[in-house]
Amino acid sequence: MPIVRVALPLPLPQVFDYLAADATAEDVGRCVKVPFGRGERNGLIVALACDADVDGGIDPGRLKTVLHIQRDVLPLPADWLELVAFVARYYHAPLGEVVALALPPGLRRADGVSAEDEDPLLDIGVAGTEALQATRRPSKALALLQALAQDSPPWRRSVVREREGGEAVGDLLRRGWLVPAAEDAQRLDATGSLPALTAEQDGALQAMLADGEGFRSWLLHGVTGSGKTEVYLRLAAHMLTQGRQVLMLVPEIALTPQLEQRVAQRFAAARVVSLHSGLADGARSRGFVQALSGHADIVLGTRLAVFTPLPRLGLILVDEEHDASYKQQEGVRYSARDLAVWRARQRDVPVVLGSATPALETWYHAHNERYALQVLSQRALAAAMPTVRCIDVRRLKLDEGLSPGLLAAIGQRLARGEQSLVFLNRRGYAPVLSCPSCGWVSRCPHCSANLVVHLVDRRLRCHHCGCDAGMPRACPSCGNQDIQPFGRGTQRVEARLAELFPQARVLRVDRDAARTRKQWEGLLATIAAGGADILVGTQIMAKGHDFPNLTLVGVIGADASLHAADFRAPERLFQQLMQVGGRAGRGSLPGEVLIQTEYPAHPLFLHLARHDFDAFARMELQSRRSAGFPPFSHQAMLRADAPALDDALEFLRHARRLADARATEGVRIFDPVPMRMTRLARRERAQLLIESDQRGPLQAFLADWVAQLYCQRSARELRWQLDVDPLEV
Repeated sequence: MPIVRVALPLPLPQVFDYLAADATAEDVGRCVKVPFGRGERNGLIVALACDADVDGGIDPGRLKTVLHIQRDVLPLPADWLELVAFVARYYHAPLGEVVALALPPGLRRADGVSAEDEDPLLDIGVAGTEALQATRRPSKALALLQALAQDSPPWRRSVVREREGGEAVGDLLRRGWLVPAAEDAQRLDATGSLPALTAEQDGALQAMLADGEGFRSWLLHGVTGSGKTEVYLRLAAHMLTQGRQVLMLVPEIALTPQLEQRVAQRFAAARVVSLHSGLADGARSRGFVQALSGHADIVLGTRLAVFTPLPRLGLILVDEEHDASYKQQEGVRYSARDLAVWRARQRDVPVVLGSATPALETWYHAHNERYALQVLSQRALAAAMPTVRCIDVRRLKLDEGLSPGLLAAIGQRLARGEQSLVFLNRRGYAPVLSCPSCGWVSRCPHCSANLVVHLVDRRLRCHHCGCDAGMPRACPSCGNQDIQPFGRGTQRVEARLAELFPQARVLRVDRDAARTRKQWEGLLATIAAGGADILVGTQIMAKGHDFPNLTLVGVIGADASLHAADFRAPERLFQQLMQVGGRAGRGSLPGEVLIQTEYPAHPLFLHLARHDFDAFARMELQSRRSAGFPPFSHQAMLRADAPALDDALEFLRHARRLADARATEGVRIFDPVPMRMTRLARRERAQLLIESDQRGPLQAFLADWVAQLYCQRSARELRWQLDVDPLEV
């Protein structure tokens, strides 16, 4: 009897063998339901056991039998299985957990697909179109497809099942001749002519097209407003004419409705499918299956979309490739940007990484010819870069963090009917509530963090674990009724600006004001329609938005990042300020960026004032080379958390002893230490850093070491995770 190897969503490194009487090689890549322990589990068949495995010790008599194989959906292809296997291998994660991460929830069930449960629309897939056009001996399935083709697709599955029978429909789905037609696929009509390209845009486009359709990693380094998106769309259009599919990754789909609409309008005749975690299970499953069948032409999605199966893949685009959102911070800690490059190499297709502020690792690869480089140094539409000026606040009296110079500049914009943005990357009214009498502060009972004051609804909230409490009327420690909010957040600045400019319409733009996509789109529509004069926003305002009437950006509270312990903090600050500053002057009006700082002569601000990312990158990389930080080394971080800090540290000390016994030359192991934010959600956290100058020796060491860690007994309720290429050290 055939034996199948099944990956199950468990924190265990192995796959599990089961008997499957009717299994064939065509079932590899299909979801299954299997008995496990006293219950049942859904998993994925990743291989059939070969004769050598059986001869090598598998006892079929001890194996349980598969309960059900899902055959209503095409099996996942070999290249997809190779992708998830690589993720499990490189990030040292259980294969079953990688599979569970990569598949939409509705497709993980072996007893049904949510797309079917919701009676989806069906359409003729690419394989079905080819079957209709091919000269072949008639078959029952082909005759059925020809009969269906006489009616205009799409059709409801229930209607086709009633007309032709459920078995016939299942056969056409298995062949890929019928596919779910995503009901939310965009089919908007294109309007207007294509915008003219600048000389730099055209040069970059022609260079990429001339390079052919094979693998190459490109960095498209273009200043804010230089028209990188237009280059993406022209490349995508070329691939669509070749009958290829395009995968376009964006950092946060909920923050880019303008891009979604632009892609959909440009490619009205194509099938554009969005994939992100905010979709309902059924919608995400339909889009995934549509891509798997080859029926989707463009897949636009967040980091999880990198796992989308695309049989006709021709191009991968990664917008804002520097964004930290591409790195998963929970569970399997993968980088979608790095996987996009790996997948492009695997499929022999080009990948374009675009950014005005590339990750320093990406910039380094481009300037060392590992990646090809194209530069867009000028803004499109003849718009000028904004002027950047620092306001020295060391001797100034600030009004809720706002300097006289910044307030005067805002007043000038109001007089001219232009919009201003005050950027403060801190939500809430104030970072903490404190008592001047006894020193009490509003600490989160579950985290090493303060409870943030939200004065709008008089709540204290932890921005890490979600703890929520009412504001006390008196100090809980000494009874003093004169407790004060200390520091400032967006709510406090918003309130003060409304007092200073009563005639202005002040709009706060942060995650408290835009908790849902609908709320976010409403805010964008208000801004675009001129319904706001002064914006107070956090980092979500830095992500690719285009407001032609916005001419002033004022930055407050940026100095803290200059002294952060993380070696990547200066890079993140420069990227953030250049991105948010790039919102100013994108139309015909000139833009200005004012940065309040106590360090106006800091090299970071000097490079920013000159819009000289390359000079900043060279400065930072020289510092990293001296310290041995990435990209001049490769890192992994083992983290442990438990109810007691001693348990987490003891586990890491034991892990260090195991590592010392196995460490090869060139692998450096550091002592375990508590994390900077030690307590999070009632759990104490610690970490241990491993480093090597070469990736190969580090990966070989990690494979051996992690295998041993799985065998160790640890304290009750202790959890550990390995983060390869961590963003936070």
